[in-house]
Amino acid sequence: MTRIRRGYIARRRRTKIRLFASSFRGAHSRLTRTITQQKIRALISSHRDRGRQKRTFRRLWITRINAVIREIGVSYSYSILIHGLYKKQVLLNRKILAQIAISNKECLYMISNEIIKEVDWKESTGII
Repeated sequence: MTRIRRGYIARRRRTKIRLFASSFRGAHSRLTRTITQQKIRALISSHRDRGRQKRTFRRLWITRINAVIREIGVSYSYSILIHGLYKKQVLLNRKILAQIAISNKECLYMISNEIIKEVDWKESTGII
């Protein structure tokens, strides 16, 4: 009986998986079974950590904004600033505010003063 040659589809699939795992160490980049297991693990981790990365960056931005705001004046805080931004309907997100806080503290100081002044004035006159 003659030998049957297998098709190229399985080999192509394994090659594609091997290309994904080429940077892994040891058997994780050489053996097909462990490559598939590690690929599943890597994809699960990357999916999980995308959400985690968003959370950590948001925490970092909030920390930076709060640090600069508290450095500027004693009566200010992050929550008062964000509340004032929402009341005045200013479209500056936390990422942009953090960049302003790092690059130009005086600009953030002017923004926060205007917002706090506006909110305080409206609350004292009873408009809000």
